Amino acid sequence: MSNTPTGEIYRIDWLPGTDVLHGTCHCGREHTAQDPIEMWEWMLAHPQGHEPRGNSS
Repeated sequence: MSNTPTGEIYRIDWLPGTDVLHGTCHCGREHTAQDPIEMWEWMLAHPQGHEPRGNSS
């Protein structure tokens, strides 16, 4: 593992009063899960599952 910073920020917040975690990837995509392992797998799978939401017009 390198000590060189990547500039990527992953954020996981716990929603108080629930068992739900809300994660935000460095690409801006958001995800919710109850399982912390599922959340980290989703985060670290970037870009798989992180496709930008399209504008339907």
